[in-house]
Amino acid sequence: MTNRLHPRRALCLVALLSGLVGAPLMAQQAHGQHQPALEGAVASAPVAAASKPVARKPRPQMGISAALAPDGALWVVGLTPQGQLFVQHAPAFAPGAGPKWEAPRVLDTSGDPISADGENHPKLVFGPHGTVLIAYTQPLAKPNTGFVRMLRSLDAGKTFSPPFTVHADRQEITHRFESIGFDAKGALHTIWIDKRDLEAAPKVGNKSSYRGAAIYRNVSTDGGLTFGPDIKVADHSCECCRIALGLGADGVLRAMWRHVFEPNVRDHAVAALTPATTPAATPTAPPIVRATYDEWRVDGCPHHGPGLVAAGEGFHAVWFGIRQHGADQGPGVRYARLKSDGSPVAGTVQRVPDDRAEHASVAAHGSRVAVVWRSVDGMTSTLKAWLSLDGGQTFRVATLGQASGDNDFPRLVQQGQRMAVVWRQAKEVQVYELAF
Repeated sequence: MTNRLHPRRALCLVALLSGLVGAPLMAQQAHGQHQPALEGAVASAPVAAASKPVARKPRPQMGISAALAPDGALWVVGLTPQGQLFVQHAPAFAPGAGPKWEAPRVLDTSGDPISADGENHPKLVFGPHGTVLIAYTQPLAKPNTGFVRMLRSLDAGKTFSPPFTVHADRQEITHRFESIGFDAKGALHTIWIDKRDLEAAPKVGNKSSYRGAAIYRNVSTDGGLTFGPDIKVADHSCECCRIALGLGADGVLRAMWRHVFEPNVRDHAVAALTPATTPAATPTAPPIVRATYDEWRVDGCPHHGPGLVAAGEGFHAVWFGIRQHGADQGPGVRYARLKSDGSPVAGTVQRVPDDRAEHASVAAHGSRVAVVWRSVDGMTSTLKAWLSLDGGQTFRVATLGQASGDNDFPRLVQQGQRMAVVWRQAKEVQVYELAF
């Protein structure tokens, strides 16, 4: 397929919104503070002498989540430059009209510090009966530790509960990189990276005998009011990659994460998150299915998780890896079809035609498939899309926009056949609606 866009299939810029989080963000940008300080961080001060060391500014916490509400409104959740959790929404709008944003609202999180750094950012989901849930990681005092916290609304997001901890385990260890989603029966699933098994494992010299971390989850059958026990999904996951969730045609959620296969291969695994058979029962640990075969052997976490969405009876998946075999060796973002159990469909792996592609996401409806990613050359970030009209057999590439300075990974939102990309930058949020 040609790379030129047909006018009727052009990607339409829906909106360019300045000052998503209001005056505080714009004020900081006007003064040249492109990396806003987090709560409790030490601000750097100008110095007269060039030989005097300058404190490094903290990394900007720009990670957001975006979702379309049941009524078609577009919502975003993230952090203000002051480290406060905000939500903002735009009422439903016609294709091509562009969103008109309501004023942002800062939510009460009882003073929690909140992670909003790329792969570990706040999450937003809509459930049945006006339920809206926001989840985030609360960093603790020890490095790389945290609790998974949640806010709950029963009135379509007008008001939210105080934050509460989702998991039963309260050790000061890793409970991070959470994902949340509802299955077709309305059960809420929370899944996260957990290091309780690593902490308990014996050491060989100064090194733990346990590879990586673990994947844990729990289930709520009352929309987040109460939660079942912590359930281990898998031993030996990667430590710092996001977990993707995809709702299958059977109504069951699947989770996809970067796994540590023996001896130290960082490929991906899939498991079905089946609910309990009765409210009092504990769901069993699901079987683990290997989904990718890059054979990337690396003693460390790439901070680069996958994407997953339903495709008929199976799934579309995207991930980053360094493939060690075949004609398509080397680093890159790849796409493939997966069967309903998570195993790969032979002959469907394709590499995105961009050597700088990172943090890709995927959405699909019928035969339409969209893959979006950020491409960084050191100075400029470019937002690109890969679009298919034949279920992922062939794609055409399109450039959506560019940005200099700090920016988040692109977030795909979808409601039926409607798909849009939400991209937070230092001074604005851009929203692109995908028209196939």
